[in-house]
Order: sequence, then C-alpha cells, then structure tokens
Amino acid sequence: MSNNKHLIAPSILAADFANLSSDIKMVNDSEADWFHIDIMDGVFVPNISFGFPVMQAIAKHAVKPLDVHLMIVDPDRYLKVCKDSGAANITVHYEACPHLHRTLSAIKELGCRAGVALNPHTPVQLLKDVIQDIDLVCIMSVNPGFGGQKFIQNTYTKIKELRQLAAGVNDNLIIEVDGGVTLDNAAQLVKAGADALVAGSFVFSALSPINTIKELKMVDYPPQMA
Repeated sequence: MSNNKHLIAPSILAADFANLSSDIKMVNDSEADWFHIDIMDGVFVPNISFGFPVMQAIAKHAVKPLDVHLMIVDPDRYLKVCKDSGAANITVHYEACPHLHRTLSAIKELGCRAGVALNPHTPVQLLKDVIQDIDLVCIMSVNPGFGGQKFIQNTYTKIKELRQLAAGVNDNLIIEVDGGVTLDNAAQLVKAGADALVAGSFVFSALSPINTIKELKMVDYPPQMA
C-alpha cells in the first residue's frame, strides 16, 4: 500500500456475544479502522462462528467498514448476501476458490474490495497470475478456525515475498496479517510490510481494549541502529 499509518481491524469473533453492542461501540469509539468479521462454516475450517444475520446486526451499529473474511467452501454462493449484509471488503480463501479470477471479478462487481486469504502452508507465489486483480491479501499467521493460537514465525518472510511479488504490478495492495497479533510482534509485522493487523483475543481480553487498540495503532518499527 502506501506509507500511511497501518490499519487495525479488531476481530469480532473474540468479542463478548452476550454484550455485542457494547463491544461494537468500543470499536466505534477506538482508533480501529475496520471491524474484522470471520464467517466460518465448520467445513473449510473446523469451527462455526456466526452467519449473515449477526453480521447484519453488527453492520447496523458499526460506523467503520466491515472487513469480512469468508472461511467457507464455495464462497461464490454467498458474495451477494455478504455485500448486502454490509461488507466493504470481502476476502475469500485461495484454497477454496478453483476459479479465483472469476471470484475476484464478482466481488469487485458488487462494489467491494476483493481480498484473498492464504493459509500458513500456501505459498504467496500462487497469486502471481492474479496479483494485479487483488485489493487485499490476508496472510494467515495461525491455522484458521480458532482464536488465540500461537503466531507462526514464517509470516514475516511471506509478507516480504508478497510485497516483492506486488512491486510494480500492484503497489496499492493491502497486506493484512490475521492471527496471533500482539504488541510483541506488531512493530515487526509493520516493518516487514504489513498494512493491516487483525487482532482478536489480544484486544477483547485486555483490561482496556480501547487502549490496546491505540497501542497497536501507535507501534512503528524501531529506529535503525547507527
């Protein structure tokens, strides 16, 4: 992307579903940029999150864009309902899309940013032929399906490889990192080239989620040593 400040996208999967409106208000009032919404089907990933009715309820109260991550098989069937439920960004998994170019085109025709998520084992080079058609790449830094997992160190290498792949072809590409993001690795992720950081349990289990978001937003890479 550009050298603008990186984006923070709290993952609603980690919110308190019994007090969702207060958590939505917290994100609205915070320095966060997006709401990250994980839709899981129990097939593509071994977990079920929530569906479009809950997403519609979130959209009704959210004042920031919904960054929707479809962890589902056959996402093409749900692109329109996803858009109609309030999505600004729709991210599909490379591993779930046999006709990825067509899927990306369909997302853009709906007026949404088109994103592709890569599981930890999926090489970024597989995006070479469609990199110019992607608005956002979400690098999974944990195996998708559950919150609170340990961060995978190879993520830094993948961010750098992706930035090189996009160089001169898609310099506006947003690189998002999802999974295990904390204050321990946020600065290093931004330094590697990440533009957007998804944080779930680290934000919502904090004593002060609003301050934690502010701290994630403020991280910058350490000054170069002389």
